[in-house]
Amino acid sequence: MHVQKFTFNPFQENTYVLHAAGEGIIIDPGCSNRNEQRELEVWLEDNGILPVRLVLTHAHIDHVMGCAWVKERYGLLPEVHKNDLPILGMAEQSGAMFGVNCDPVPAPKDFLEEGQVIPLGDEHLDVLFVPGHAPGHVAFYNPRRRFIVGGDVLFHRSIGRTDLPGGDMDTLLKSIREILYPLGDDIIVYSGHGPETTIGEERRMNPFVRG
Repeated sequence: MHVQKFTFNPFQENTYVLHAAGEGIIIDPGCSNRNEQRELEVWLEDNGILPVRLVLTHAHIDHVMGCAWVKERYGLLPEVHKNDLPILGMAEQSGAMFGVNCDPVPAPKDFLEEGQVIPLGDEHLDVLFVPGHAPGHVAFYNPRRRFIVGGDVLFHRSIGRTDLPGGDMDTLLKSIREILYPLGDDIIVYSGHGPETTIGEERRMNPFVRG
């Protein structure tokens, strides 16, 4: 399983494609205009990757701006945790609040659940429930390759904000300490914004949640 990152939209959100054996999973499509859509489309075509699933770590506006386009182009509907369904339904209005355009997000195909296994090639992703930044936030963990796609929970020397609807600081810190940190210091964290990091680096250096 391989990881490809794209950085899209005015919020500089990281969109990921996880791919293996010619198939790919799109995570958090933030492509907000035709140029960004085309960048993702061309990369998939050039690398012979067929998208087979669209999954969301959470439903904040910057992570869902490309969902309508992905449905139109590849016929995929988003999968999201049920606790983020109200946020998903407010994407168009949230965009207007931030001064950006966002097409209405299609209704989910399925709901993601803690402990769910998502297969890809001969590997898989485990769905981890890590609320706090958003009430239905999940992360996708590959135990074989030792990485997580963590959305907006844990960043390089930072953590996700908790001042948006449904956010809670105590819950976020608990998710990091009890769910992410026990995975091991060698785990690579692909975050929703900024560069990747590791669990070990954040355990030692993150000013918000060390130790």
